[in-house]
Amino acid sequence: METRELRYFVAVAEELHFGRAAQRLAIAQPPLSRAIQQLERRLGVVLLHRTTRAIALTEAGSVLLREARAALDAVEAAERRTRRAAADRPGVVLATKAGASSELLPKLLNAYAAEPDSVTVEVLLCGPGEQERLLRDGRADVALLHRPFDTTAGLDTEDLYTEQQILVLPAGHPLATRSHISSAEVAALTDLPLPRWPRPDGSYPDGPGPQVRDHTQLAQLIALGRACAMLPESARTHLREGHALIPVPDAPAVTTVIAWPPHSRSRAVADLVRTATRL
Repeated sequence: METRELRYFVAVAEELHFGRAAQRLAIAQPPLSRAIQQLERRLGVVLLHRTTRAIALTEAGSVLLREARAALDAVEAAERRTRRAAADRPGVVLATKAGASSELLPKLLNAYAAEPDSVTVEVLLCGPGEQERLLRDGRADVALLHRPFDTTAGLDTEDLYTEQQILVLPAGHPLATRSHISSAEVAALTDLPLPRWPRPDGSYPDGPGPQVRDHTQLAQLIALGRACAMLPESARTHLREGHALIPVPDAPAVTTVIAWPPHSRSRAVADLVRTATRL
């Protein structure tokens, strides 16, 4: 299969409409339809159920959509990493969630900069869940991820540290004086719903909680009495006086890991990982 065919199929599979897919690809609709038909003939499977009113993915089509996205991401990642390797001053791109690992990150950067063969480290501060995508598509060489919130499948990782979660409430809330709280009690706080973070495609899950994009927005909503949040214990360092913090002993622990692509042969990435594990 050619990357062109995969891009054509992904566009049709995501739009579920040949006209919109053709417009998105900036091509005419007839050659797009022919390309999908040729792909189906070559694979010997039906990828799309077509009716006069709608298009739907078959089971085989759903599999190809998932595999095609991964293949196209791999191609784009290879292009980006190749160009970066040819730069006059090669460096390392580190992706991390803004507001997270606030104690580890400066220590890591300073310790690595002191190494004799260190290179420039460009830090990409991103929203929740974005650092994993940046790592997989080649815009980053290494990333700080947080299990269980981030997926590390298919990546090489080293665990750095594990911490418990805390509940963040408005300072004047009746529960603010509690010494601890359970996850079930947190879920029952109808007056302070948990926030809704965006999915990788930008959409938000259904629910009563407010939509949030970053921790600054979340902190303000909590202080205003519009939400509560469960965060890693290290979040204490950047919360304001208007918040109350309560341990949640039965919540899943959060492990910060440093992750990189398994095929990476970068000495700089290896040195950065060794520095992180040493810290």
